[in-house]
Amino acid sequence: MKNNREEVFSTKIRAGKRTYFFDVHSTRYEDYYITITESKKRMDGRYDKHKIFLYKEDFNKFSATLQEVIDYVKTDLLPDYDYDEFDRRREFKEYDEGENSGDEVSDNLSTTFDD
Repeated sequence: MKNNREEVFSTKIRAGKRTYFFDVHSTRYEDYYITITESKKRMDGRYDKHKIFLYKEDFNKFSATLQEVIDYVKTDLLPDYDYDEFDRRREFKEYDEGENSGDEVSDNLSTTFDD
């Protein structure tokens, strides 16, 4: 017999001091639901976690409403904000921490700025 909350898929987003987990679970009746968990490390080393359970009958409304709210903030409240800024920083950090030495990164930066 299957566990009542078997995890069938999981992915996460690291976002500064927070991590978001998106997990798909199956029920014993072979139905599925999603949990979205925000985890944030506290000063004492423990974690605060907040969890949302999202059921299949709400997927479309949830997705549409989330996109509506994001679009509102991006277009009406903060239209000039660079939403890709953090992705570029993360990509640069991953590049910097990868196989390349600091000298190679510096060389690449100076080449970019000298052009």
